[in-house]
Amino acid sequence: MKRRLVRAAKRVGLYGAALTFTVFAVFPFYWMFLTAFKQDRDLYVGGTVTTHIPWIFNDPPTLEHVQLLFRQTLYPTWVRNTVWIGGLVVLITLIFALPAGYALARLTGRWGERLGIGIFLTYLIPPTLLFIPFSRVIAVLGLQNSPWALVLVYPTFTIPFCTWLLMGFFRSIPRDIEEQAMIDGYSRLSAMRKVVLPLAISGILTAAIFAFTLVMQDFVYALTFISSVGKMTVSLGIPVALVRGDVFYWGSLMAAALITSVPIAIVYNLFIDRFIAGLTAGAVKG
Repeated sequence: MKRRLVRAAKRVGLYGAALTFTVFAVFPFYWMFLTAFKQDRDLYVGGTVTTHIPWIFNDPPTLEHVQLLFRQTLYPTWVRNTVWIGGLVVLITLIFALPAGYALARLTGRWGERLGIGIFLTYLIPPTLLFIPFSRVIAVLGLQNSPWALVLVYPTFTIPFCTWLLMGFFRSIPRDIEEQAMIDGYSRLSAMRKVVLPLAISGILTAAIFAFTLVMQDFVYALTFISSVGKMTVSLGIPVALVRGDVFYWGSLMAAALITSVPIAIVYNLFIDRFIAGLTAGAVKG
């Protein structure tokens, strides 16, 4: 009887913790949805109105905030700019991070981990320290107010992070598989391309998603190098257009945040099994 009570208590605690975490994770999306579709008179209500309940629709929903976002701002253009810049940065990142991560995991012996940590530490340098020297470089190259400035700058922090991330995935792949492929006549490059990379697809996918997310959420570099509204990314264009002095267009801000974040959340959920498998494998030292 006592064991049953203990098991029941553990189960209740487990489900309670899971429910708490679920509410904590879902609530920001619910609040963005609520704010995006509330009428202004329902959204801007003083605390003296005791009958008003802030976490539900007190008045019928409206599309006016979404219409303002699409009709009075360049939100679709900012989304296209973000996807284009992010895609190029992800491609550049993988071109450099894949061979670097593989080399550090396989070819440098006991120094691989130390070099990997050193590379990762460069990712931790804050943009607020780097944007000044980067500004000089961009000026010399003549890329001021050009999206190519971001394509050039963003890999400086996505490549170190993804290299460190991919090192763990490559270490989780047994060396015996590569050695057997090379015994069968493959060169090391062919063994990497035809044997290792297919096995590391979870890590490659994880690195690509993380790199794109890092690009999408950047604000400092976009603010520093882009001044034309039509060339801005989502992270810069939304606050520039919807925060005017001390006036915040909260409905449209939340609509933009919701539309931008939901696709990323869907992608994470579609590939969550691959992410977990890859990250847990990458955590094991080879």
